[in-house]
Amino acid sequence: MPLLKVHASSELPADVIAQARALPEGAPVVLMIHGYGYAAGVEGRDPYQHIFAMEPSFNLHTAISWPRALGFDGSNPGEGLGIAFSWQSTGRLTRIYDMAEIAAQRLARLIGALHAATGRPVGIIGHSMGARVALRALRHAHAGQVARMVLLAAAEFQSRAEEAMASPAGRSCEVLNVTSRDNDLFDFLFEWGVAGGRERSLGNGLSQPMRNWLDLQIDAPEVIEVLEDLGYPVAPPAKRVCHFACYMREGLFDLYRQVLRQPDRLPLPFLAEALPKAQDPRWSRLFARPRTPGFALPSFQRAAK
Repeated sequence: MPLLKVHASSELPADVIAQARALPEGAPVVLMIHGYGYAAGVEGRDPYQHIFAMEPSFNLHTAISWPRALGFDGSNPGEGLGIAFSWQSTGRLTRIYDMAEIAAQRLARLIGALHAATGRPVGIIGHSMGARVALRALRHAHAGQVARMVLLAAAEFQSRAEEAMASPAGRSCEVLNVTSRDNDLFDFLFEWGVAGGRERSLGNGLSQPMRNWLDLQIDAPEVIEVLEDLGYPVAPPAKRVCHFACYMREGLFDLYRQVLRQPDRLPLPFLAEALPKAQDPRWSRLFARPRTPGFALPSFQRAAK
């Protein structure tokens, strides 16, 4: 089934709902949400030519095809429904942070329509400010409409996320919050640029544990080791500062695809039990001492699936 496109400013496309109704039993529905800096139809800013394209055409150092990586390439009739949700996210950061609330309301309407058409909950993956859109949509959705969310380097505050998770839709879904110390600078600038340093971002995880929320620090050596033991080898981090490593590092989308498409095969409590209980502190990688001369990490080879 081809990738479907939905823009926040448009009415719900009839063909999207029709294809949702025609899905075979058990086929997943996954919504993809981009972050800051995109504008559909604008050259060099169009997400459908970048991370939502089967073959991205610009900024290839920050682009990987999300639909293809999640298994939505049209090659399998039972692969399910992949929907790329775009919203206008260019401009001043504080304005876009507020505009994300409007996009979230539109997203919640789409979630409701898809749930009504299919009788099953959707999965969601969002990067940066797209994670804020996903979380805010929970406040407008109904219980049972969202199964799982994968948040990548989320540009949202702890307090807002906890508010979203206290909603009926939030209490009934599971969230994998992907963090990394190479995003610390972006988290810091977000906290001060939007809230004047008065709020803490989700790069620090939640302020208190939740049974249906798991913080996954993907640059921690212990986490990389656990994921490899579980059959998800992930390339080690290559940079000390990077906002896109949470999806550009080799092997990560294999994990995200499993989490969203077959959640029963990777229960969150199982992952939580296997992973370290705490994240490394902020700046622990940026200001870490250089490795001793002659020491090198082993070369990474992606395991054959």
